[in-house]
Amino acid sequence: MTIEAVLEGILFVFGDEGASLAQLSDAVNLPSETVKEILDDMANTYKDEKRGFELSVFNNSYKFISKPFVREYIQRILTLSKTRTLSQSALETLAIIAYKQPVTRIEIEEIRGVGCDMMLKKLMAQDLVREAGRAESAGRPILYEITNEFLDLFKLISLDELPHLPQYEETQMSEQQLFE
Repeated sequence: MTIEAVLEGILFVFGDEGASLAQLSDAVNLPSETVKEILDDMANTYKDEKRGFELSVFNNSYKFISKPFVREYIQRILTLSKTRTLSQSALETLAIIAYKQPVTRIEIEEIRGVGCDMMLKKLMAQDLVREAGRAESAGRPILYEITNEFLDLFKLISLDELPHLPQYEETQMSEQQLFE
């Protein structure tokens, strides 16, 4: 075990937040000057073009960041991962919103036949759906619409590129006809 390995492990755990020189010095029980020298040596090692990340200092915090040439590949894998992790219920909910937007939660639930409150929260957290104001109906429910992230994810320029759904004639039945 080396101090470099310990510092590297700590920095991976701290992730995007990074760790200050003081935190790292305390963790390895060495003077700040010594730890700074070790970190500088590590930073030089990571500058090698064979490495996909580098050690950087932002706002007095040390952290690992991806090198610019890797970002395109990271974006690609994140897009693929996002598509693969959408459940059937998420895809159904997205389809309803895309075709009927702006649409309320109740309207989505009427079409799907199940509650969708948590699904809407998840889709909003993934930036695939956003609030689009409030309906003028009783209770002024929230309206939902898809985002540009949705279009990017499904490689659409606009909603006009969605496949057309077959049109069904809605027949109005009277109460008497329903119970005959």
